[in-house]
This record gives sequence, C-alpha cells and structure tokens, in this order.
Amino acid sequence: MTMGQSESGEQEVELSQIQELYTTFMQVCPSGTLHLYEFRRIFGIQSTSEEESLYIETIFRSFDTNRDNAIDFMEYVAALHLVLRGKLEDRLKWSFKVYDRDGNGRLDRSEVKHIIRIIYKIKKTETDMTPNEVCDRIFELVDQNKDGQISLSEFMEGAQKDEWLMDLLKLDVNASGWFIKNWKKKS
Repeated sequence: MTMGQSESGEQEVELSQIQELYTTFMQVCPSGTLHLYEFRRIFGIQSTSEEESLYIETIFRSFDTNRDNAIDFMEYVAALHLVLRGKLEDRLKWSFKVYDRDGNGRLDRSEVKHIIRIIYKIKKTETDMTPNEVCDRIFELVDQNKDGQISLSEFMEGAQKDEWLMDLLKLDVNASGWFIKNWKKKS
C-alpha cells in the first residue's frame, strides 16, 4: 500500500496508513506545511513552462482550503483522498472548481479554453481538434440553456452524458497517476 491506498477504494484510511502518510509528509515537508514552491518542486514543474506552473498553482490553491497559501497535513490527506478515492461527483465538483478561475460559479469560454490549453500541454494530447474547437464542442454538449456559460449542474450532467467529455473534464483521473508517480519520486 502506498500513499493511503488500500485494497478496497471504499475502506476508511486506517491509523497505520495515516501514520505512514504523516511520516512521508514530514520527510518532504519538515516544517509541517507544504508551500507552492515545494509543491512545484515535488512535481518537477519547471518555471519555464507557464502553462504547467499555472496548472500546478491552480491545483495547489484548490487543495489549500483555508487559503493560507500552504497545505497542512489535514489538507494533504483530504487532497489525497479526493484525488485517489473520491466519488465521481466529488471529483467533478473539484474539477469544476479548478476550471472556475474567477470563482463566480460559472465557466465562460475563456476559462474553459485556458484549461484545455494547459491539458494539451501537460498531457501532450494528440488530437486533430484545436483548443477552440474543443471548447465549442464542450459548450455544444454542456451549455443546456445556451447562455454562453456552464453552471456546475450543467457541467456535472454534461460530463456524465458523454465519455469523451468525461475524459477531458475530469482532471483528477489523469492527475492521480501523475500525483502518485511524482510524489513517490521525491519520498
């Protein structure tokens, strides 16, 4: 078992697993908190890639629930649980929060295009579609009332209706493998 995973995704994290997580966390973050620069270093994000830097910062901010610019152990455990074991609905809500850069509860075209460009760069996605075409397809599939914005409910329903869309929008499914791989390298 690594980083809090168990045989069954439904089991609660046991005390021994929490102790293991804590030991790893304290080895990587002796101060007891994980700051953005450490988070970037752990995941090997070079400051030369603006897209990757923005993506990692967005992910970091989504895990920093108390907005103190650091991830403490409880936020770390909550983040791991969400990314590795969270229910689909919770992971979609988290993805929506990552997309919603201005925090207004709605996604506009610029927010969606921004994340698509980042996803393309990070995943090195091979596709015939440009970020604009992908954005148009997302809005066609998801924006039910055609108001040019995607609400959380439209996002949730749309993602679950279309497999292509689900694969694209559900950030954490791809992030979890990347998260485990990169974290393990450092610990």
